[in-house]
Amino acid sequence: MRQHKDLPKAYEPRHVEDRIYEFWLKKGYFTPKIDPDRKPFTIIMPPPNVTGELHLGHAMPATIEDIMIRWHRMKGEVTLWLPGVDHAGIATQVVIERQLAAEGLTRHDLGREKLVQRAWEWSRTCHQVFMKQHGKLGASCDWTRERFTLDEGPSRAVTTTFVRLYHKGLIYQGERIINWCPRCRTALSDLETEHREIEGHLYFINYPVVGERDHVTVATTRPETMFGDTAVAVNPHDERYRGLIGKRVAIPVISRPIPVIADEAVDTTFGTGALKVTPSHDPVDFEMAQRRNLPAVNILNADGTLNKEAGPYQGFDRFDCRRALLVQLEREGLLSKTKPHLQSVGHCARCDTVVEPWASRQWFVRTQPLAEPAIKAVKEGRITIIPEQFTKVYLHWMENIRDWCISRQLWWGHRIPVWYCESCSQLTVTADQPETCVHCGSSKIYQESDVLDTWFSSALWPHSTLGWPDDTEDLRYFHPSAVMETGYDILFFWVARMIMMGIENTGDIPFRWVYLHGLLRDERGEKMSKVKGNVINPLEAIDDYGADALRFAITTGTAPGNDVQVSSQKLEAARNFANKLWNAARFVIRSLPPGPVDIQLPPGMPVEDRWILSRLDRLVVKTDRLLGDFQFGEAEMQIHEFLWGEFCDWYVELAKIRLREGSSPSPVPVLAQTLETSLRLAHPYMPFITEEIWQTLISHLQWDESRPDSIMIAPYPTGRGYIDDQAEAEMGSVIEIIHSIRNARAESKVESARWIEAQIYARGRSVVEAHRQAIEALARVRPLAISDQRREDKTHEGAMVLVLKDVEIVLPAMTDLDAERQRLLGEKEALEARVADLKIRLSGEAFLSRAPSSVVEKERGRLLDSEDRLQKIRDRLAQLS
Repeated sequence: MRQHKDLPKAYEPRHVEDRIYEFWLKKGYFTPKIDPDRKPFTIIMPPPNVTGELHLGHAMPATIEDIMIRWHRMKGEVTLWLPGVDHAGIATQVVIERQLAAEGLTRHDLGREKLVQRAWEWSRTCHQVFMKQHGKLGASCDWTRERFTLDEGPSRAVTTTFVRLYHKGLIYQGERIINWCPRCRTALSDLETEHREIEGHLYFINYPVVGERDHVTVATTRPETMFGDTAVAVNPHDERYRGLIGKRVAIPVISRPIPVIADEAVDTTFGTGALKVTPSHDPVDFEMAQRRNLPAVNILNADGTLNKEAGPYQGFDRFDCRRALLVQLEREGLLSKTKPHLQSVGHCARCDTVVEPWASRQWFVRTQPLAEPAIKAVKEGRITIIPEQFTKVYLHWMENIRDWCISRQLWWGHRIPVWYCESCSQLTVTADQPETCVHCGSSKIYQESDVLDTWFSSALWPHSTLGWPDDTEDLRYFHPSAVMETGYDILFFWVARMIMMGIENTGDIPFRWVYLHGLLRDERGEKMSKVKGNVINPLEAIDDYGADALRFAITTGTAPGNDVQVSSQKLEAARNFANKLWNAARFVIRSLPPGPVDIQLPPGMPVEDRWILSRLDRLVVKTDRLLGDFQFGEAEMQIHEFLWGEFCDWYVELAKIRLREGSSPSPVPVLAQTLETSLRLAHPYMPFITEEIWQTLISHLQWDESRPDSIMIAPYPTGRGYIDDQAEAEMGSVIEIIHSIRNARAESKVESARWIEAQIYARGRSVVEAHRQAIEALARVRPLAISDQRREDKTHEGAMVLVLKDVEIVLPAMTDLDAERQRLLGEKEALEARVADLKIRLSGEAFLSRAPSSVVEKERGRLLDSEDRLQKIRDRLAQLS
């Protein structure tokens, strides 16, 4: 027997949420037990980076994932939501180095071992914050299975994968043009480089022809790279330069001679048609140098300063060198002209520094063989991407994939498991720490200093978290997971790589669905980021509005792939909805009679009872369909509209009238059943308030052994066959009558407490008569006359006439004639526009041939109703004239 509880007058989230979360944890509801007879539903949480506190951009996906998890848990499935955190190599090291800079130190002052130790301390601090914030949000993830990308298990998965791919020839070391960040002092993948259109300049520089009084003019946006030139290339079909091919020109300032060569790749329309070839600092030039066997000269140090190849500019910052060099070239008459030029410039996605193309020896993954099965999995439908339009984007990128640079010149991360032998110069590649070289047995070996790209370990996340490479029980049961929920902006960063690596390592897809959410934006539509300072701290929002309001605000109305705007107004509206639900629940619970209450539905229920049960049944069926289609935001809006717009605003108010009058049958069973079912519907979205109300409600009800201790493991509602079209139509008419009178009162600024006279003329008089009491009470009309038909000569001068479907309402002496004419003219214009739109639609062959017949008939019915109302308004306007 449960002890009776009551709800306080006001909902105070801070007094409820921590207590309920601890209750869930204590009961072990988040930790699933493997059941071979049942199919599991698994989500592996995208791991947030250990770079500080979470913001709303993390809270939104966590909420969407929790909605899915809670819904499937309530459907009786074995449900695992596995949480974790990412070490975030570059991002975390940038944070640590900024901390060191504030102390007047660099990472080199600290040394590798101490910097890694400091990063571990930082990550542990952030980890505690993440756990607290996810708990505050209500995340029902299994904390007993939590993982960190640098944990022993995931780290072993990383080294095992590297070694296997290397020995299969899918990882290699080679020299390529990579994106180099001088600030982070590491290579970046193409995906870690953001390109922006910058208004720069094109500089035209004269290269003297060796031994002649002539010169060749080349155009460049980066004049400082001329110190790395190893040729000037022209198109062999360009008549202007045919006589120069085979000659040599001197690089200005340093006078190093370089050949003039011919290459078909030179664009004769760009600049002067003569191209300076800088193999170490331009990807096109690098490819040309490979074809033409040209040497490569690197002019940069790792920090972006120029090295000895720059002669007198050695030690200059690259941009300082550009400015000084242009002054010298102009002074010496070698800068022929300068003109504005729009160019795409790469920036480091982590620190926003302009990156440099740099020929460097790095480690790469040969991606094409891995991409082929990943493409096939999506084309065959074994993996479905939601929304569908991103499938084409995914396939286009995968079919044109380039090799993946996976080495990073950092200290924080998974160190590459490669050892170099000083004796034989061979490589030892193994998952375990070797003592000697596997080729010659020498003990003079040292490990590669580079670490792996963070996305390498993240690509293994769906299976490394479940124990791979070991054959664990969790891996056998929970893999592949059901849904990978993440942002569309990392479709290539992460999703594509998870599919490639998952199939390669396990032979199976990593997940069945990819759900891509949009970006979270502020009220101005700008992306939320720490750099812009427009982020909202979830903990502060929870303190101000409550976790349920926050969850509701960041997910309501969302659709897969669409961006979402969040503002304080949206948070306030969500809090108001929570308060509305609380107040309605408090009324229902206080209306229950003493003792355990039987809420079996009585026979002979009045039409409003049948109406709300029918509306609820439709909602249950629709919500289940929408959730199954990943339309979480739409399902949430439907639940909100029902609870606020139908249950609270109408049924509860109608029930109050019956309870005051002591009518039989009592509305209490329907009130309680509708509330209890609605709470289960809303629970995945607003877990805290629904749990608190539900436990309070069931403490008053008759004992039911099948009813669990928590709403989160109660069954999600299913349809019960209560659809009643007649009741819905009848109550729809009554609500329209009351709503129209309320609007008329508001337009005429009638005090809310004042009673007004009303006359209702309806074809179905008896139906309206049956609801006289409700119309009088809720529209504040008395006396109320209800008749079959109105005599035109009985309308009082100045009366307001409301024209509805099959109903006319006359409200005498509420307004002046001019105001009434203006109101009717406004309605007439709106109806004329609606009739015109419907006629166009119903005359269109495309609509008639493609729309379902039921939709076409519904539109025809709307046209007839609109034409009927329009004629009545025209008649009324004629009377007033």
